[in-house]
Amino acid sequence: MNTKIGIGIISFAHGHANAYCNKMQTFDDVKLVACWDDNVERGENAATQYGMTFSPHLEDVVNHPEIDAVIVTCETNRHAEMVVAAASEGKHILCQKPMALTLADCDKIADAVQKSGVKFMMAHQMRRDPANIAMKELIESGVLGKIGLLRRRHCINVLFNEAFVTGPSRWHIDPVKNMGMFMDDASHATDFIYWMLGKPTSVIAEIDNVLTDVAPDDTGVAVYRFSDGAMAILINTSVTLAGENTTEIYGHEGVVIQNYGDGPSCNMPRPEDAIALKLYTREEPSWKDLGIAIPNSHGERIAGVPRPFIDCLKSDSEPDVSVEAGRVSVEMVLGAYRSAQDGRRVKFPL
Repeated sequence: MNTKIGIGIISFAHGHANAYCNKMQTFDDVKLVACWDDNVERGENAATQYGMTFSPHLEDVVNHPEIDAVIVTCETNRHAEMVVAAASEGKHILCQKPMALTLADCDKIADAVQKSGVKFMMAHQMRRDPANIAMKELIESGVLGKIGLLRRRHCINVLFNEAFVTGPSRWHIDPVKNMGMFMDDASHATDFIYWMLGKPTSVIAEIDNVLTDVAPDDTGVAVYRFSDGAMAILINTSVTLAGENTTEIYGHEGVVIQNYGDGPSCNMPRPEDAIALKLYTREEPSWKDLGIAIPNSHGERIAGVPRPFIDCLKSDSEPDVSVEAGRVSVEMVLGAYRSAQDGRRVKFPL
């Protein structure tokens, strides 16, 4: 009896599709069946590389009898269109971030998923990082006490990369297809903050081009407030050459610091004694290395996305990065854009 989960890929526009397929090729319980792409050359090349069949017709993937689930990795503004098509045919869905560019499209996705009963998971790889999981557990355990301030720096350096700006990935800097780089990449950080602290009540932000002019924006800083008074500072740029410190969480009983938690920090040489996560508490007033390994590259985090999705399908369990989580992440980003544009604090819900 064939117990492999059949997977279809909806577009290789987003580079993470390749990381997912490379990883899934190593799974003995997954079969990469077929893919669609509106770029025929790109789709055919990927199909050859991953041993899939290619079709220029979307219905050939969403209707394919051997496909149990699809991974949506097309341009962001088409996510809702693709999710609706897949859900209507009963295919489970792993959706690349951000979920959509508008709350209306987020709601279309939520409605399609609810009506069809398919499983839907967002591809937020920060949820798969051991250091991030440990921070979540520290907050929930009460070791840190009441959280007063969280700072998350989540950055990339792609706008310094000529190939990214002028090559096939240039759709990322198209305001119609992807809105802006803050939308594209800060959505990871907003999901992280929501995961850690819940829904915010307001945001005040600055988002602009400060080092380049090739995209709608390259740098953003947002300060979120929460009903219990806590603050979260989000720092996101697409022009960060290097980094080290990634997250700080300050509570009245303890502090946890994360290093090497994003691409610019993880993908560069570092000291042999580098520490991923360290904890300081009132009970033990000295820094304690929590002994968590640093990935060899940020690509390892990205490659960590498919396994939980496959396990969810096999166990018939609820996805842990839900439709609601995807919508909240988008709403937090949109609120920051509105604040930056209007020069005022913006309250949630929008």
